[in-house]
Amino acid sequence: MLSDFQQQRYARHLTLPELGAAGQEKLLAARVLLVGVGGLGSPAGFYLAAAGIGTLGVMDGDVVEASNLQRQIAHTSADLGQKKIVSAQRAFQALNPDCRVVAIAERLTAANAPCLLADYDFVVDATDNFESKFLIADTCHAAGKSYSHAGILAFFGQTMTVLPDRTACYRCLFDAPPEIPPGPPRGPVGAVPGVIGSIQALEAIKFITGCGELLTNRLLTFDALKMRFRVVAVHRNPRCRLCGGV
Repeated sequence: MLSDFQQQRYARHLTLPELGAAGQEKLLAARVLLVGVGGLGSPAGFYLAAAGIGTLGVMDGDVVEASNLQRQIAHTSADLGQKKIVSAQRAFQALNPDCRVVAIAERLTAANAPCLLADYDFVVDATDNFESKFLIADTCHAAGKSYSHAGILAFFGQTMTVLPDRTACYRCLFDAPPEIPPGPPRGPVGAVPGVIGSIQALEAIKFITGCGELLTNRLLTFDALKMRFRVVAVHRNPRCRLCGGV
């Protein structure tokens, strides 16, 4: 049962027949793990907290650097040198006290992933490296946990949602980590992760409430230079080393 203040806070959700009070109560009872609180994780975390996710796990092992501030909006100049999960927890918790923000000050590893994932209903992959993305794909598959994948580079972004053993997985799309050419990072322009991270939060909300159509078996790409979205069909690969049974 929503309190009087919760009915005011989530009034716009309550007017939506696809959500309503039943959907809001599902959000308040949900547990979402956000892996990474940088460019993607910042907007995703803000919108998940604002939506009233009951428990939001935020996981990151890095500290705030000056170069982060152009896009990682969960952190401010006052947070420089501080662990990202500290400033992210403070920001998300301040936005909505209904949301219990659990700070996990470590990187996801093959050793800790199975135990951590067991406590959550949905995982948001907001990491910035292929090693972590493949680890999330593999451990979510093993645990049967649905997740949102996303990646960004320069003016471009992409995202898709995976339901293990039901939809195409990350390894159906990328069999193995690609080689990274040497040189400094290419961007991204700050608002690009804002767009993609917001979509990831929306996918988590839809998954939890059961409303709408998830971004499964489809890769959504975003070209900010041309301001174009494109949807590419992704099919399960029967020879996928993760979900194809090979």
